Amino acid sequence: MFRTVELPIWALFLLLAFAAVTFASHFLFPSVRWFFRKRAERLVARLNTRLARPIEPFKLARRSDTINRLTHDPQVAQAVIDHARAEGIPDQVAFETARRYAREIVPGFSATLYFTVAMRLARWLSRSLYRVRVTGEDAALDGVEPSATVIYVLNHRSNMDYVLVTWLAARQTALAYAVGEWARRWPLAPLIRALGGYFVRRRDLNPLYRKVLARYIQIATQNGTTQAVFPEGRLSRDGALQAPKLGILSYVLADHDPEDARDVVFVPVALNYERVLEDRVLMAAGTEGTGVFRLRWWVVARYVWRHVQLRLTGRFTRFGYAAVAFGRPLSLRRFLWEGHADPAAALGAALLERIEEVLPVLPVALVCEALDAGLTSQAAIAAHVADRSAVLGAEGHPMHHEADDMAEVTHVALCMLEVRRALELDGDRVRPDPDWRDLFTFYANTLPVQKPRP
Repeated sequence: MFRTVELPIWALFLLLAFAAVTFASHFLFPSVRWFFRKRAERLVARLNTRLARPIEPFKLARRSDTINRLTHDPQVAQAVIDHARAEGIPDQVAFETARRYAREIVPGFSATLYFTVAMRLARWLSRSLYRVRVTGEDAALDGVEPSATVIYVLNHRSNMDYVLVTWLAARQTALAYAVGEWARRWPLAPLIRALGGYFVRRRDLNPLYRKVLARYIQIATQNGTTQAVFPEGRLSRDGALQAPKLGILSYVLADHDPEDARDVVFVPVALNYERVLEDRVLMAAGTEGTGVFRLRWWVVARYVWRHVQLRLTGRFTRFGYAAVAFGRPLSLRRFLWEGHADPAAALGAALLERIEEVLPVLPVALVCEALDAGLTSQAAIAAHVADRSAVLGAEGHPMHHEADDMAEVTHVALCMLEVRRALELDGDRVRPDPDWRDLFTFYANTLPVQKPRP
């Protein structure tokens, strides 16, 4: 029993490796997970005392538990059987396909990452790039029942929308975003999942995938998870508000019972920027007719390097205003009681109408509207800016500018465009570059559509 045993070196290393793996899997990893989970639970308990909408237990559930719950849902189980029959494959193969879809969709929320690292980074990035202005945030949830599920509905201007609204809403709640498949790449995918985002395909759809996605959204809504959706479905290619895509809205409607104790309340959020970071790429996608958003990694790397150079040399100036306005909440229960022939289409139209009601008006957009109309003197452009500001301000749109003198406001906006080499200033004369004509149209389209006079 106490005799010496000789072993080859490779066998000794193999034995030690197995012992290390066993120790880690049975003792070390569970202890580490327990330690961090306890810290996360204490953080959530502190957060829930100050958040207007506390973090729901469903959002904090283990990702594996949510995947199991989703794949064993009765409606998903029926969709698995239907898919197996339609494709002529065994039920188990169809079930594994549904499970793969669930793993693709379901997030793994981390309160620690969301409220410590992500929020600080989002706040720094938003403030360093823009002069952020917010309207109606404090009153956004006034009168909303504490038991109601809140869904923020946003127009989609830029990928900065995620960063900006997540930071602003962090004082109220934690948001779960529907994110396009463009982000299903490392390292974005695990980061977005940890922040509570769930992925939505726009291609290669089939009834089984739709059912898995629909049931996840419906279960999350039933359990009070605060969400944020873009009804337009994608970034605007021409700057204007787009027709609503009814996918996620129709999933919420299909499972909603007006008699249920938990209402669903949609909070419209309107965003506008004096400079959209991806504006040239978006315009190119719209001009080519494909609508495909192509942003190469080397283009991003070159842009970031140029940005770092400007910051290091002290020549960087912020990109003007980024304005966010919260509109009138819409109760789904009351909306359905009104009666509609096509509830999904009516809901999408009503939400976009409420977004446009509070769409912020920014100086660069007004100047671009004047340039798009052919005005070429600063005096004429300033008069246009003053007239349009008076009209849109009277309609209730938030107005943002530093000075009361419209001539000064106009000059600052023109200088911002001159820095981009979109035009040249020569005294009172403005010489727009013909190659940038589409840019003026793009930003002119970001303005609200003027309401017809009665």
